[in-house]
Amino acid sequence: MRRVSTITVASIATAALAFTLTACGESSTESGGGKNKGLGLAFDVGGRDDHSFNESAARGADRAEKELGIKNKMMTAKNSETEAEREQRLNSLAEAGYNPVIGVGFNYQKSVEKVAKDHPDTTFAVVDSVAAGKNVESITFGEHEGSYLAGYAAALKSKTHKVGFIGGVNNALIQKFQAGYEQGVKAADPKAQVVSQYLYPNNDKGFNDPAAAKDKAKGMLDSGIDVIYTAAGLSGNGSIEAIAGKKDAWAIGVDSDQYQQPGLEKYKDHILTSVVKNVDVAVFDLIKSVKDGKPITGQKTYLLKDGGVSLATSGGFIDDIKDKLDAAKKDVVDGKVKVKTQP
Repeated sequence: MRRVSTITVASIATAALAFTLTACGESSTESGGGKNKGLGLAFDVGGRDDHSFNESAARGADRAEKELGIKNKMMTAKNSETEAEREQRLNSLAEAGYNPVIGVGFNYQKSVEKVAKDHPDTTFAVVDSVAAGKNVESITFGEHEGSYLAGYAAALKSKTHKVGFIGGVNNALIQKFQAGYEQGVKAADPKAQVVSQYLYPNNDKGFNDPAAAKDKAKGMLDSGIDVIYTAAGLSGNGSIEAIAGKKDAWAIGVDSDQYQQPGLEKYKDHILTSVVKNVDVAVFDLIKSVKDGKPITGQKTYLLKDGGVSLATSGGFIDDIKDKLDAAKKDVVDGKVKVKTQP
């Protein structure tokens, strides 16, 4: 075990005190008497302004502040963090009096399980993973179903009949995006070619490396691929930038409606659509449940049938294939088409 010096301990104590005082200044209620100070939101790498996954969670927090008067404290993960660092972030939020405390991203699964045990009166949640605990909500989505529609749209809009998928990290979650996308492409155009590649085999830097995604997208474009779907968080911004530099090429965004993101405005004419995961709705639902004294716990899955995932229509670029996409969606919702979760 790593030894900690007296100076380090003192520094940690000072930092903890500074955090507590800062949090008190942001609170909508007094910190005394165990009163709830609002939402504690722990982002994955990329932070709030990733224009994608984290940004969606932040919108839920913003809505709760506007509609319910619930303040929040937001903190962000770094690349390649340890479990101890994630635990410390969640623990600091819980100890400061925030409730609920939400870990945004599957990397928080183990740390949420551990910290939730130490704070039984606080409601915790993890997004994109299933964590055990009586005071824990596991928020999951039908990414594969939304990606199926994205693949369907990609195949119908491609002029070269060659489309691509870029994943940030090759893990079970991102494979759901890949599987649904590939299945949708083949359903719309059995002769279409799908090329799927990943930025990293097993490193969360894959969600925070726009340069790598830009290079990957350039390679795909050079090979004749004209529609690329990127599921890689902040990294996807690099992919979209590369695609925007190629005439008649389309990007498909992920998690948020990326056509509507101010940071991507100069590329929006190349954003065909986005697979939207309503993380904001899930975050708001949990905050409200805690405020109402009836915290949501257990696993809650948001699917295509209940609007948990959807295909964005901003820009009007898929209006011409709306009827076909509506029919494809109905087949999934009705159970006629079962979308795979693994490639």
